[in-house]
Amino acid sequence: MKLSVVIPVYNEENTVETIVDLVIKAPLSIDKELIIVDDCSSDNTRKIIETRLAGKVAKTVFHEKNQGKGAALRSGFAAATGDIVIVQDADLEYNPNEFQRLIDPILAGKADVVYGSRFVSGEPHRVLYFWHSVGNQLLTLLSNMFSDLNLTDMETCYKAFRREILQGIVIEENRFGFEPEITAKISRVKGIRIYETGISYSGRTYEEGKKIGWRDGVAALWCILKYNLRQPRRSQRSE
Repeated sequence: MKLSVVIPVYNEENTVETIVDLVIKAPLSIDKELIIVDDCSSDNTRKIIETRLAGKVAKTVFHEKNQGKGAALRSGFAAATGDIVIVQDADLEYNPNEFQRLIDPILAGKADVVYGSRFVSGEPHRVLYFWHSVGNQLLTLLSNMFSDLNLTDMETCYKAFRREILQGIVIEENRFGFEPEITAKISRVKGIRIYETGISYSGRTYEEGKKIGWRDGVAALWCILKYNLRQPRRSQRSE
């Protein structure tokens, strides 16, 4: 068994080397491969990847035009060869030491997809923006209403998939619409087993490089409607 860790990056010169080292050191019961997708960074991120990280990363993909997180994940998923694939942002908000917690339900044969929830955990959380949390909860609620799932954190970065699940899904969104899109599409897979587990979270401020804004929230709302309404709900789900 092998875990593919897909790391999309854009202008993360201050954190990309740190996150790669943390992923490498993360305790894991199976092998892992690291895949970095640089979405045409305009700072020194690409130079760092090509030099200091060259011997640490299994695969690198460089976009010649900035397209967004969804596009970077699409490239990363296509390059993945692991039995399980997980998303890891490069901004240090999520802790790679929790990988095992996310993949355990898949390794045990209980789950096909596992979401890491920031809202059901007893782990430490950095206190930041009130309206961001309200927005996240609202988007999760609306997504659940259409998908008939009972997730607590649809917008979480930490999502682990059996690779076969991803191979059967076409990702269309280029930006942060990936989260509601993938949730809508996996909810339509007949017999899929979706689990959720609590994770810690150390969010960053806009001064520290946070990129998502209110426009992305509006786009996420549109994606919830777009990807849930255009396809019929599956008739049966494994509990």
